[in-house]
Amino acid sequence: MAWFALTRLARTMITIVVVVGFAFIVLRLSGDPALEILSNDASAQAREAFQKAWGLDQPIWVQFLDYVAHVVTGSFGNSMREGRDALAVVAERVPVTLMLTVPALFMNVLIGIPAGILAALRRNSVLDRGIMLVAVAGFTIPSFVLGLLLVLVFSVWLSWLPSGGARSWQHTILPVLTLGAGSAAVLARYTRSAMLDVLEQPYIRTARAKGVPAHSIVCRHALPNAAIPTVTLLGLMVGQLIAGAVLVESVFSWPGVGRLLVSSVASRDLPIVQCVLFLIAVAMVTCNLAVDLLYGLLDPRIRRGGHA
Repeated sequence: MAWFALTRLARTMITIVVVVGFAFIVLRLSGDPALEILSNDASAQAREAFQKAWGLDQPIWVQFLDYVAHVVTGSFGNSMREGRDALAVVAERVPVTLMLTVPALFMNVLIGIPAGILAALRRNSVLDRGIMLVAVAGFTIPSFVLGLLLVLVFSVWLSWLPSGGARSWQHTILPVLTLGAGSAAVLARYTRSAMLDVLEQPYIRTARAKGVPAHSIVCRHALPNAAIPTVTLLGLMVGQLIAGAVLVESVFSWPGVGRLLVSSVASRDLPIVQCVLFLIAVAMVTCNLAVDLLYGLLDPRIRRGGHA
């Protein structure tokens, strides 16, 4: 298990380096931040002074090595617009984003998994078709479209919930529903498929022939084996929630990391963008690492073979 964990950790570190390096190069090649941050009538001398002050006049490989050296020490530089520490600016937004992503993840688990299990146990019934119909609608509707529909119904027509902002718990309801609906639908379909596959296995038929109670077959035999692919999907869903937060926060004017990323990209505030992308990459690969380790615990064949 130790070697299995070390190999997964090494892959995680390589992934972070590749993502950070790719983002750094793309941001540097996408345009001059001085054109966005300085006024339109700024002189060429002012733009040159700006580039020199932020090290943008150096070759890109020199900039990257300097950036890596600072990141290793925990420094992401200062915001080009606010002049504040970039990590501090992003850290202020993280708890606000977690107010959406954490409840959305719990909603995925509490709705998607039971719905998938119930649909598998009632295969080809009206209940199964109804759950799958809702699931298909859930993951085919884009999140921004679903968000606008929820605002139209619950904020404009019914006036039950606020349409944007983050002043109270009522403001979290529509963004959480928008963020979690698609992932819960995917999880329900995936769980149903995994359960159906397990329920067709010979050991399940043997357990039924021996007269093992149905609840024992489901809880002790089917669920643990169906959980293996489901756990893998949950790890991928964390990345989907983080990516989805960018759109959802923009739709609902939610002052989180996603909205900060959009505004920083528009204003070419490179230190903020780089800091956000680094933290997102770390969060996603860390979740995938945790899923890989849990996958190895659930299925000993994987850690013995040393590959997923």
